[in-house]
Amino acid sequence: MGMKTTFVVQTFVIERKRLLPGDREVAPTDSGALKKAEAMAGRTPGTAALKIVADDETGELESATILGQFGEVPEDFAESLQGG
Repeated sequence: MGMKTTFVVQTFVIERKRLLPGDREVAPTDSGALKKAEAMAGRTPGTAALKIVADDETGELESATILGQFGEVPEDFAESLQGG
């Protein structure tokens, strides 16, 4: 059982006056994810840079950490990452 770390930029869009998840993009490093999230925040209502650690074989989520967020991000976003 090997763990795989992935860095992701999650965008947020406004639909029907609600802030919802938009596209996701993978980044090669944590700093790359932060830079990409900050740059993309100028074109979207908000973005978040994430570090995702999951089992390489089963895909089971081990942890999800918000590295940084820019612009508007849903208040319950951090809780939703942990399944709460």
